[in-house]
Amino acid sequence: MPSRTLLVAAGEFDDLSAERVAAAVARGLQDGGWQTDDCAIEAAAGAGTRVLLDSLRFDARMERSRALIVCERCLREDTLAGSVAFEIATRARQRGVPAYAVTAENRLDSFDARVLDVQAIVQAHGARSLRTAGRKLAALV
Repeated sequence: MPSRTLLVAAGEFDDLSAERVAAAVARGLQDGGWQTDDCAIEAAAGAGTRVLLDSLRFDARMERSRALIVCERCLREDTLAGSVAFEIATRARQRGVPAYAVTAENRLDSFDARVLDVQAIVQAHGARSLRTAGRKLAALV
């Protein structure tokens, strides 16, 4: 039986902490009947992306999930390489886990979105619109 859990991997959105972003999107997904595993990703000083994700047991959590929801304040082609969002989307693709994105600012063209391999990108700004984004994604996943 497929998992009913979605992994919500969130970074900061301006004045919202990664924890608040993950919680807001998760509430919307839960409104749509999904369970969530909230993974706030706060960059640790001096820690590389791989070290950070390993410390969060990210791969194991993702492999137990039906899909990955990447929450990143701004998605831009020129900042993707080396970013946490790019790394986790790449890991999802390599493991056959579908990825979706929530962002305040989407500057990706359709080719860049395909490179990132996300199924859908939903824009949101504050806590209320993040919850609404979660509801939209709940219907898509």
